[in-house]
Amino acid sequence: MAKPVGILGGTFDPVHHGHLRLALELIQLLDLAEIRLIPLHTPAHRHMPVASPEQRLAMLQLGIDNETGLLIDDREIIRQGISYSIDTLTTLRDELDSRPLCLIMGMDAFQKLNDWREWTLLLDYAHIIIVNRPANEAHIEQQEIAQLYSAHCSQDPYILQRSPAGSIVNINIPMLDISATRIRQLISTDQNIHYLLPDSVISYIQKQNLYCN
Repeated sequence: MAKPVGILGGTFDPVHHGHLRLALELIQLLDLAEIRLIPLHTPAHRHMPVASPEQRLAMLQLGIDNETGLLIDDREIIRQGISYSIDTLTTLRDELDSRPLCLIMGMDAFQKLNDWREWTLLLDYAHIIIVNRPANEAHIEQQEIAQLYSAHCSQDPYILQRSPAGSIVNINIPMLDISATRIRQLISTDQNIHYLLPDSVISYIQKQNLYCN
């Protein structure tokens, strides 16, 4: 079976080194063919992004800088409207046939999975990779999510290579403590944001006068 394709969605408002380094770590650790960075158009469960879809897409393009294994997938921006993962996974499955797909998320997002549209169908289309900080295991409080986790969790990351979908793999991995929220706050108070995100993205933010009060 072909190597899995990772899927990392988000607002990317703006993209930063935390996003990019995480993607590279997962490609190497799990032997993924690629990770597709998918900027959403309109979030279903959070405030609207500050930057427009076009601006966030432009920052992503500058940020990855043709890095091998990182690809931008703009299907949610093209589709417009509220971005639902189930819709994206359905179209990806149609395109990639039986190739393994891996939906990447943090434990905080997984804890709220039952708020997602048609969440019980996600594992029909993809594996779920839960990214967690080492020694930071979270207790799953929602019973129906805990049951899903118990039924599908695997300690063997290579299961991602052997089937198209259906498993949950919890990966403990060091992550850079960077957030887009903090970056926006720093910009709004005219503080230095160097080394938090690529210089090319910083230049774009300055030229577009983004995130300033």
